[in-house]
Amino acid sequence: MRSFVLGVLLACIATSGFAFESPIKSDSPREYIVTRGDTLWDISNRFLKSPWLWPEIWHANAQIHNPHLIFPGDVISLVYVDGRPRLTIVRRGESGRTIKLSPKVRTLPAESAIPAIPLQAIDAFLNSSRIFNNMQEMEAAPYVFATKQQRIIAGTGDRIYARGQVKALYGRTLGVYRSGKMISDPASGELLGVVAIDIANAAMVKASSDVATLRLINSNREVRAGDRVLPADTFSQTTTFFPRAPDAPVEGAVVSVLDAVDRVGRLNTVIINKGLREGLKQGDLLTVHKSLQVKDPVSGQSVQLPPERVGMIMVYRPFEKLSYGIVLSANEDISIGDNIKSPE
Repeated sequence: MRSFVLGVLLACIATSGFAFESPIKSDSPREYIVTRGDTLWDISNRFLKSPWLWPEIWHANAQIHNPHLIFPGDVISLVYVDGRPRLTIVRRGESGRTIKLSPKVRTLPAESAIPAIPLQAIDAFLNSSRIFNNMQEMEAAPYVFATKQQRIIAGTGDRIYARGQVKALYGRTLGVYRSGKMISDPASGELLGVVAIDIANAAMVKASSDVATLRLINSNREVRAGDRVLPADTFSQTTTFFPRAPDAPVEGAVVSVLDAVDRVGRLNTVIINKGLREGLKQGDLLTVHKSLQVKDPVSGQSVQLPPERVGMIMVYRPFEKLSYGIVLSANEDISIGDNIKSPE
């Protein structure tokens, strides 16, 4: 398990204090014992109305070695310091305890600290797709046109042949991709991107003229004629997130979800119609709102109800005009067309 520093985890949202309204939930516990499988987001959500405000009320205990790492068995307590609510670790569990062995100090490896969010939910999707700005980016890449055994499909260990500008592939780690959904902006109609499905990884064996011989190193699906060969995605996913409000106000919509479904829940990925050009970064938080239309039985008219907040997402992979976001909380299913905006 990867380590996360609590003091900067749910971080960096400027506030002027809590003079008018307590950040603590009315039904929050006085103490909580951290258990395996917890995440820092889950724990902060037990205590706080706005989980990303954790740093504002975190009270570090100077007697505890490295108090910003939380381990299973630790006891977190709600206390008041100078009349203000504070959360602190009041007792370390066995897994997080520092054992002094003179003249050395032995500590548990930080990797056993609980994570901010379950990264496996992110990793699974990052390894299965990426987004291109337009179809031309994919169509310009070499395409698979044959296999050594002349089969219709190929898998791990097979040799395949690609045709096109193959010299650009020399010395590169290669990926085989298939065109997926084309996503347009629901308001303007602008093409925002093309989802490319990650089919396989490949290595260059040899090339002559415009034909390359490739060996499939591993495959997620069968490679077919027409799939495109491009340099593999070099995006490096952070392992430490800093959830925060975006630097500038953002309003948009959920424009796609996964696996041909039209609605998702907690820890699923959604695609939103805002990205790098709007200033979004990894860790930016956005609230999700639904606005339903109902029929007025008296007038017979269709009336738009006021929007209701139904969840929160965190951006973990921004592209130029789209972003992947993980659903951190959901009171009900989140679906295509739901609105997203900066948290208030």
